[in-house]
Amino acid sequence: MTLAKDLEILINNPKFSDIEIFCENEKKLYGCRAILAVRSNVFYKLLYNGRYESQISFPNISSFGMEIVFEYIYTGSIKEESLTKGNILEAFYAADYFQLSGIQRIIIVKTYKDTLEKSCNENYSPEILSKLAETIPLTDDNIFLSSLVDAMAVIPLNTIEFGRLSIKGLRYFLSCTEKPFTTPEYEVFRYSAILAAKQVSDDAYKFFMERLPTLEQIEQNENLLQPEIKFITDHQKVAKELEPLTEFIDCRRIKGCTSSLVGESARAKKALENNDIFEWDVIIEKACNDSWVRVCTSENFNYEIWAGCE
Repeated sequence: MTLAKDLEILINNPKFSDIEIFCENEKKLYGCRAILAVRSNVFYKLLYNGRYESQISFPNISSFGMEIVFEYIYTGSIKEESLTKGNILEAFYAADYFQLSGIQRIIIVKTYKDTLEKSCNENYSPEILSKLAETIPLTDDNIFLSSLVDAMAVIPLNTIEFGRLSIKGLRYFLSCTEKPFTTPEYEVFRYSAILAAKQVSDDAYKFFMERLPTLEQIEQNENLLQPEIKFITDHQKVAKELEPLTEFIDCRRIKGCTSSLVGESARAKKALENNDIFEWDVIIEKACNDSWVRVCTSENFNYEIWAGCE
């Protein structure tokens, strides 16, 4: 047996341990203080401070993360199968706490490897980024965050199942504008709108899923027949959920309809201003996939781009 194999036997083994370590939720692990102290300066300061304690507590460190720390401290490496979607984030936290940059490097390498070798469903970047967005400040100088963004940048957004990526995670991802994305701007808008709707209700989610087809469906002219026209009562809630993302969506980059699709225009007889209510009778004589009625300025208007960008 190799030395690493021999030392692996000591991991969380009460027979060869002289200290009990309590983690989050009071989960108890067993450790050898000499090995822990030699391998981590943080452990050294805690365990060799003049008091010979038989127990020590880390209420903010999960047992999953601590087990990865133990594996690295005892053997100098981490088995690939030891890191999973369930513990990789906790392991990164624990490594940061105990100042073990070697673990962080291993995690980053694994993140890149998973991106290159595995399918989107086996790439944990969306879930991990979502967890990070909820728990730590999202700064540009965090190497782990940067690697997650790089890993996600090669994944088309429309292949990430709704529910895997949070609003906060998506916002950070979109804020990294210097990173080249594989996702076209329309798909960014579509994913953001549907994700926002999903936070509100199932009806809102279904409403936007039916009305925002993917680019592939548009190009193939598939499934574009719109269902019965209806409105959702939660549209203001959806808009509020979408608001944090709108500054990162450039609607000018979304290809618009050609002006030949504008059927008719009419000039108002008086100025439209203030907060008055104006009513028109609009008759659509022939059914089509989409019908839009909007108020536009008579000058300097480009039909090729979204009206909100005028």
